[in-house]
Amino acid sequence: MIQAILHRLFLSKTNRPPISLSRIVKETEKVEDLSSKVVVQVGTITDDVRQQEIPKLSIAALRFTKGARERILKAGGEALTLDQLALRSPTGSNTVLLRGKRNTREAVKHFGMGPHKHKKPYTTSKGRKVRLSQLTKFIVTH
Repeated sequence: MIQAILHRLFLSKTNRPPISLSRIVKETEKVEDLSSKVVVQVGTITDDVRQQEIPKLSIAALRFTKGARERILKAGGEALTLDQLALRSPTGSNTVLLRGKRNTREAVKHFGMGPHKHKKPYTTSKGRKVRLSQLTKFIVTH
């Protein structure tokens, strides 16, 4: 467990994606005896306003957004740093290691561009003049 955390600490920021509180709640639903375990995320914990209620959780992460930290503490949980986690359980016992989804970045939506690939194009403008030219092109062809 400690080797996995150490390895993830050396990864680039792209490979340390954030994870939301709702995703943590969803992933830890089936973990038995969760109250005695610490959820570990080598990356950022973000708030998710779609999740109405958050259970009492102990979460260790590199950083927390302001809203996420407030909601965790308000639910009676703990927001730990990885240093505090190392002091609490040096062997990594009683921990649940999670990671965010890597391919949800905006940039990934543009990868693999080509004909018939259904990828998001890089557009220079979506303003008034572009729309006007599309309309005139449509009128001329019809």
